[in-house]
Amino acid sequence: MWIRSGMTYRTSFAITVFGNLLLSGLDFVGILLMFSQVDSLGGWTLPEVAFLYGLSVTAFGITDLLLGSSQVLGARIRDGSFDTLLVRPVPVLAQVGADQFPLRRFGRVIQGSLVLGWALFAVDVDWSAPKVLLVPVMLVSGAAIFGALFVAGAAFQFLAQDAAEVQSAFTYGGTTMLQRPPTLFGKDLVRGVTFVLPLAFVNWLPASYVLERPYPLDLPTWVTFMSPLVAGVCCALAGVVWRVGLRSYRSTGS
Repeated sequence: MWIRSGMTYRTSFAITVFGNLLLSGLDFVGILLMFSQVDSLGGWTLPEVAFLYGLSVTAFGITDLLLGSSQVLGARIRDGSFDTLLVRPVPVLAQVGADQFPLRRFGRVIQGSLVLGWALFAVDVDWSAPKVLLVPVMLVSGAAIFGALFVAGAAFQFLAQDAAEVQSAFTYGGTTMLQRPPTLFGKDLVRGVTFVLPLAFVNWLPASYVLERPYPLDLPTWVTFMSPLVAGVCCALAGVVWRVGLRSYRSTGS
């Protein structure tokens, strides 16, 4: 229904998608401006940073397209309209993801994919079968990890009721951080996003293996292949948190 609504005025839809693509591309323009003044960023070349950027933006864009509408959940909880989702014979989380489905966000996926495609050709890598396989694994696992963050953030809104910005700090803020090399950040932060909130498994760890770059933490090589396992654990925990949040919902009382 929301897709049909958005496609009613196709010229407007195309302009909106194109505008969304351009706006999301401003982050990469900022990276290009930095590299106009330096040859490397934290020891990483432009194609290598573009590789990180493309992986992060594409994985996040897929999740933002499917679950980005969860940010309006707090407003539905506050005005009581969330009750309408509970009486329909469809999983509530699926309805939350489809609520006001913004197909225009597909522009972010396109933009990230274009940068990633260029980086794959430009980066200086001795490709092997494990490295080639890691690229789609990173995209799928990264989208799942971001999805777990969106779901957990949505569940938190049952408690806070106005926590969209808190959710954005971890989702949008997380993808922005992952667009830069891990060598730019302090080791305490790198430890936090590796062992506590495992965003590093979206691209930092597996990309370090692909590009043969040293990771700021001394970790065994096999850790770089754990993204699917980490994504599965994150999704399972997010599912538990979502069910707990959903059971705690008490409506507005009106």
